Amino acid sequence: MPDPVHTPLPPLCRILPNRVWRTYPGGRRLDELAGTVPAEDSHFPEDWLLSDTAAVNPGRAPEGVSLLEFDGKPIAFPELVRRNPEFLLGREHLERFGEKAAFLLKFLDSAVRLQLQCHPTIEFSRKHLNANAGKTEGYVILGHREGIEPRLYLGFQHPVSRERFKRIVETQDFEEMLRLFEPVPVKTGDVFLVPGGVPHAIGAGIFMIEIMEPTDFVSRFEFRRDGCTLPEAARFMGRDIDFGLSMLDFTVYSPQEVKERFFRQPRLAEERDGSRRWTLFGPEDTPCFRADRLHVAGRMEIAERSFSVLIVTGGAGTIRAGGMELDLKYADRILIPSGTRRAELSGNGLDAVLVRPPAAR
Repeated sequence: MPDPVHTPLPPLCRILPNRVWRTYPGGRRLDELAGTVPAEDSHFPEDWLLSDTAAVNPGRAPEGVSLLEFDGKPIAFPELVRRNPEFLLGREHLERFGEKAAFLLKFLDSAVRLQLQCHPTIEFSRKHLNANAGKTEGYVILGHREGIEPRLYLGFQHPVSRERFKRIVETQDFEEMLRLFEPVPVKTGDVFLVPGGVPHAIGAGIFMIEIMEPTDFVSRFEFRRDGCTLPEAARFMGRDIDFGLSMLDFTVYSPQEVKERFFRQPRLAEERDGSRRWTLFGPEDTPCFRADRLHVAGRMEIAERSFSVLIVTGGAGTIRAGGMELDLKYADRILIPSGTRRAELSGNGLDAVLVRPPAAR
């Protein structure tokens, strides 16, 4: 048997479906993409596309680690890394992050508004959670359900003291809680950055890509939503309400400040023969992950120093690398190892998002 560290890996790997249980319902769009009949909402509203992070679901078996296709069979992402870590992740990435992806990537399809919540910053995680990652998040809106105005709740728009908010949470006064926010309308193509500590909630009917730091840390301030009551262990990560409130940013942001601070305008980075590449999240936006939007009108080359994940968001085409060719359609996701120095996309009207880990230097 060959040494696992030197096992040859393909230049491209398909990422397989990886549905994960959550406290809120959704996932009908994910059923449709998978060809499930009938397509319906359930407590599996998320598909974790690239993950070596376990989901925190008290009372459930471990889940969340992504699967890829290797030699015609599914293989867990960490096991694939162990087969040849330098080829898959790259030497510089290994030196900084070890055999970890250093980010978490999902599809999210919400049937209802999610609970108002927040996630820790890196500094909070290091001090209180014995972890080197918080949970800053990036959203790329792919679409929404008919008949629903897609909205986000992002940061407080009305002032509230910690003591008053604690009383609101303890009494579960949902109407009073929501009065602290002004919902922000969103549309397909919008891009947001949600830093750790900022209270937020994803509105009903949104289908999106979610990129984040590699944890499942969350404090939820609503305990009952749509027939589901959270157990105490799932509210503040097994801690008390004061712990949950201690990670919360009470800054008041006007609706205009929300747009200026948290919306990200794609920046044209490359244009050639009708094909274009825009930066969505770069080092100037966040040190936690990187992402670009691609539009292929003919051909486009991908040449990265790090590994990357390609998610098809429109059209169809092909990707070629190292003598391997894969057909691409909507919602396909392909892992491009670091050792694949060059990949070529072909298509007329192929749209995609390319996600990469934090810069290794």
